[in-house]
Amino acid sequence: MSESLSPECTPLKHAYDSCFNVWFEGYLEAALANASDAQRKVHYKQKAEEFDAKCGTIYKDYQNCLQNAVKKRGIEPLLQQAREEHPLTESLAPVASKDSK
Repeated sequence: MSESLSPECTPLKHAYDSCFNVWFEGYLEAALANASDAQRKVHYKQKAEEFDAKCGTIYKDYQNCLQNAVKKRGIEPLLQQAREEHPLTESLAPVASKDSK
């Protein structure tokens, strides 16, 4: 696993990366090809709740550590400038696969 922006955040990054990877493997394993839309919604809601329960605290701790590191390094104004110059005004659309055409 890679290092974090700040050395004091690296243990939290590694803990979060590990937690996320385990959760994501389970997320991808689900066989939903024959599921109804309602079943998919329930499944994805359960997976989101599972993520929050298992990884949410680690994620928040890591984000807090990163935010403090960004402030200490004086990077915050640069990030704000980038957000103003190139705002994310809409979410990215999923890329269509060959099979979906």
